[in-house]
Amino acid sequence: MIDLTTSYLGLRLKNPIVVSASPLCDSIDNLRRLEDRGIGAVVLPSLFEEQLTLEGETLDHDLFRGSDSFAEALNYFPDLTTYNLGPDGYLDLIRQARAHVAVPIIASLNGVSAGGWIRYAREMEQAGAHALELNLYSLVTDPQISGAQVERAYAELVHEVKQSVGIPLAVKLSPFFSAPANIAKRLEEAGAAGLVLFNRFYQPDLDLEQLEVVPSLELSTPHELLLRLHWTAIMFGAAKADLAITGGVHSAHDVMKGVMAGARVTMMTSALLRNGIDHLRVVIRDLSNWMEEHEYPSIREICGSMSLRKVPNPAAYERSNYVRVLSSYSLRSAWNG
Repeated sequence: MIDLTTSYLGLRLKNPIVVSASPLCDSIDNLRRLEDRGIGAVVLPSLFEEQLTLEGETLDHDLFRGSDSFAEALNYFPDLTTYNLGPDGYLDLIRQARAHVAVPIIASLNGVSAGGWIRYAREMEQAGAHALELNLYSLVTDPQISGAQVERAYAELVHEVKQSVGIPLAVKLSPFFSAPANIAKRLEEAGAAGLVLFNRFYQPDLDLEQLEVVPSLELSTPHELLLRLHWTAIMFGAAKADLAITGGVHSAHDVMKGVMAGARVTMMTSALLRNGIDHLRVVIRDLSNWMEEHEYPSIREICGSMSLRKVPNPAAYERSNYVRVLSSYSLRSAWNG
């Protein structure tokens, strides 16, 4: 019997597949369907810092101030009152999920400042969340703010939130740090029990006819997994925090690659949006079959087996492999074509 169980943030999961924060997890009906299809855990949709600010009417005042003189100003902001359930509805979703779903429920906060985070982190814990994921989403446009300042602020924020709750805390990282392994270690020291690699930033597009900046959202592809595998393999063993991969996980092979690189769990959303929730059954079945065919008895046994510290040629993950990769691609066939 193949053992797919794993642990993440101190929680026991029946398999390493987690649904990441998305509208897939915004109702009890969907959560029940995900549980029925075999999911290991769910991350609820993110509650945004702007929504917490809006609840205090501060952002509401700022949005409407000056709108008469610049009528298009409001078009740059989403309708935060209807984006999702809002703070009170979010807490109720946690309570209802704990009452009707058996898999671990991970709440999610998205923002960059302490503000209402401390309060809502506590309230999410009180509502029954098993753990909390901090989605650190920051676009620093001020040239006077250094990377060191940003990293210090992140570590302080994680420390403050962790001091306010007793449940495990995971941090969702950006891939754009100059030294990802270092910031991962600092966030772990600040109280993070888990690190999620990596956040997917949604980039705006340009409408050349209307001369407008327009939102653009693309679902992930399996190719995006490569960056996550690289850094998970590097960080495994260097940090004690549990590692999770999100972005590019579409198949059982993707799950297995993530686990072998060192991830305790792999998070999936785009594949389910493309193929439907029933795709979970296919992935879990294929995962069990692959492990049986290759005579791996358990997920835990192979976690990190292809990490930087365990592969025969660790240089494959380092700069020394750069020239080899470039030289492996020959232009001769293109020239001859």
